[in-house]
Amino acid sequence: MLQDTAVAAPTGQGWLARRARLASGLVLFAFVLTHLLNHALGLVSLAAMESGRHVFLSLWRNPAGHLVLGSAALVHLCLAFWSIYQRRTLRMPLAEAMQLLLGLAIPLLVIEHVLGTAVANALFGFQDTYAFLLHVFWNQRPELGLMQSALLTIAWTHACIGLNFWLGTRAWYARRLVFAYTLALLVPILSVLGFVSGAREATVLLQDPDARQAIFAHARIIKPAQRAELGDLARVLLAAFGTLLAAALAARAVRLAAEQRRAVRVTYPGGRVVSMPLGMSILECSRVAGIAHASVCGGRARCSTCRVQVLAGADTLPAARADESRLLERVKAGRDVRLACQLRPTRDLAVVPLIPPTTEPARALDTPDRMSGEEREICVLFADLRGFTRLSESRLPYDVVFLLNRYFEATGRAIDAAGGITNQFTGDGVMALFGVHDGAAAGARHALEAARAMTRAVAALSADLRHELPEPLRMGIGIHCGHTVVGHMGRGVATYLTAVGDAVNTASRLQDQTKQFGCQLIFSESVAERAGIDAGRYPLERITVRNRATPIAVRIVADVETLPVGLSGAVAA
Repeated sequence: MLQDTAVAAPTGQGWLARRARLASGLVLFAFVLTHLLNHALGLVSLAAMESGRHVFLSLWRNPAGHLVLGSAALVHLCLAFWSIYQRRTLRMPLAEAMQLLLGLAIPLLVIEHVLGTAVANALFGFQDTYAFLLHVFWNQRPELGLMQSALLTIAWTHACIGLNFWLGTRAWYARRLVFAYTLALLVPILSVLGFVSGAREATVLLQDPDARQAIFAHARIIKPAQRAELGDLARVLLAAFGTLLAAALAARAVRLAAEQRRAVRVTYPGGRVVSMPLGMSILECSRVAGIAHASVCGGRARCSTCRVQVLAGADTLPAARADESRLLERVKAGRDVRLACQLRPTRDLAVVPLIPPTTEPARALDTPDRMSGEEREICVLFADLRGFTRLSESRLPYDVVFLLNRYFEATGRAIDAAGGITNQFTGDGVMALFGVHDGAAAGARHALEAARAMTRAVAALSADLRHELPEPLRMGIGIHCGHTVVGHMGRGVATYLTAVGDAVNTASRLQDQTKQFGCQLIFSESVAERAGIDAGRYPLERITVRNRATPIAVRIVADVETLPVGLSGAVAA
């Protein structure tokens, strides 16, 4: 069961090849699974193994079974050699390397076993019963028993890695991962235990001369000359396998040498430039250069974790194939976003990977809720507790953490209820985003509603803790609307949705200005315009904030309770 671990081929056969590889792999997986389960019946009895063998043979040892199984093995093997030829690099993640090496080991172990059982049965009438084979594997040729157990374990592991790549992008699979891993471990363990139990029972059974004679007579043991024929055939098949593998590697080396003459330069974040041969994918380029690059499905265009944003050279890129286009459309990616495993540039370009390299499989097909970085006009709110440093100086660290957690919980609930996204808690400060998904107008109304709800929540918290606080908690809030870049940023588990840009800095500065004006809230004129409210009742100021050249018109709100009611439902008059 040699399954492809290569990045998808650049030509139009990619989709068909992947479907053929998957179909043939599933057939071979079914064969290995039924074989292992048949072995596991040895935990019941040797007779149960023999009964299971009749069912197993009825499935696979008949003209239809031979055709399906033989075709699957041949297709899988041919596609494996093709995938080795297609690879531009042999540097790959550990799971892919294990699958490739285990897959290459299978033909070396399976040829002799298949010839000694199924082929010997077809040509010479040999009956490969469990009673006879277990006696041989356990007593006469224990090295063959070890080889048989190793073969099934290797084939099962190879198949499980392939299934994990295939199913890893599906949300339901992530929820059942513990169950899947349990089965992956349990099946081969039960198979080995059944094999050992059956072998011991066969050993005891064959101590009876009559039973031994009957078992050996039923087996129709092949003659030495016939065994020599099978040995010669095994050597021919092993030589053919080695020749095809060497030919694939040699052809790959020749193609790489020819492609090295034409190089494409890829610029990564931080200004690093990597020169790659023409025909190599961006994902392969990252691997060759040692640049961490997410790829949950192993580069088979089944997930979108390897996607990159093309910053320069997008107009020179080859068109996306149908399978890549379908996947990008599924995650609603922008026009400048491509799958690194499928993109094989012909001209220089600059890219930035959009998904952290440590992303988990469950996020392989994240939709726009997990944004890759887009320019959007949103509303940003900053809030800060007044005098918290002085308040915390006289309290034990545990008490400070307790108070902050109560404060964050209260303000966080208010933000959520108003339709905002709690972005970050820093010290005693809170940042929230509004209008990320429904636009700046709705975001402005929701942000003003959140300001009222947050102030009420802090007042309620002060009332609850009045016996522990020297004075009521007070907060200052700044709100501004403007253009930002919104996306998931960070690294590993510390990745979260946030926004960067002048609007974020301005909202933070407005929150700082509430101290100078002694008010609860300052919002910019752009917030009033987007929210559609009449802000004439609030004093107008033009203030200069740090890192901003021109003054900004803002409204000073001493008491947020004076804000119009019903902002989140409709435009207030």
